[in-house]
Amino acid sequence: MEMVNLENDKPEKWIKHYSSSYKILLVGEGNFSFAACLGRAFGSAANMVITSLDSREMLMRKYSGAMANLKKLEELGCTIMHEVDVNTMSQHYLLKLAKFDRILFNFPHAGFIYREHDSYQIELHKNVVKGFLRNAWDMLNEKGEVHITSKTAHPFNLWEIEKLGNEVGLRLHKVPFCIWDYPGYESKIRDGLRCDQSFPVGQCSTFKFQKPSYIIFS
Repeated sequence: MEMVNLENDKPEKWIKHYSSSYKILLVGEGNFSFAACLGRAFGSAANMVITSLDSREMLMRKYSGAMANLKKLEELGCTIMHEVDVNTMSQHYLLKLAKFDRILFNFPHAGFIYREHDSYQIELHKNVVKGFLRNAWDMLNEKGEVHITSKTAHPFNLWEIEKLGNEVGLRLHKVPFCIWDYPGYESKIRDGLRCDQSFPVGQCSTFKFQKPSYIIFS
């Protein structure tokens, strides 16, 4: 979908919740397929900053399609950063002064330490999510949104993502997530020997958080 941006006369392009006019930070990417999907839809990635916890060398070893996605994003003008921890990203020397309209974290995961239903594993996941939310708060524009897409069936519902957002002062609007809305996106396991395998997303939602003064969700 295209609309005219009256400020610069460039067509504004949309894919689901995201506009080419937004300044977007996408964190914790695996093989960068979601970022590449947005870049292709917009025809440009100049307003996008994409980060991974992995180094570029590690990405090459873990994901068969990562380099092609990175090349496409670079061609589209994307800013790409590696070895960025979501729990400290607001203090990163290249990010600490930046503000964003949308900050995205798709399927956050702490790695496979215990079984998913184990209480210790759940706490690890919750710590990742809460650390991300705390940092994202500092990096939002006034009317910006933080989006977390996650499974919502048991035991993932025990992460209590809405409560974690409330604890850092953010308010929630939750919408269903459909992977088919994002052509080319591959949900990768990202950890262990099967890191390059895709997993079925199943029942999941996008948790859209805003600061309380600006509860106007797109």
